[in-house]
Amino acid sequence: MLAIISAVLFFISFLINAADISTNDALSSTNVMLLGLTVLALHLAGVGAGWSARGRRR
Repeated sequence: MLAIISAVLFFISFLINAADISTNDALSSTNVMLLGLTVLALHLAGVGAGWSARGRRR
């Protein structure tokens, strides 16, 4: 799920940059890209991976 969110943030960043849309400093394409990288890093670290096998014993 986090990888999909990251891809959407990268796409929004690309659209802002490609269309040369002037936004305020909080929504610049660089900041959206950095948010996408943060979400991608969380995905690769295993955050939001779903159920863990710690509680299941047989």
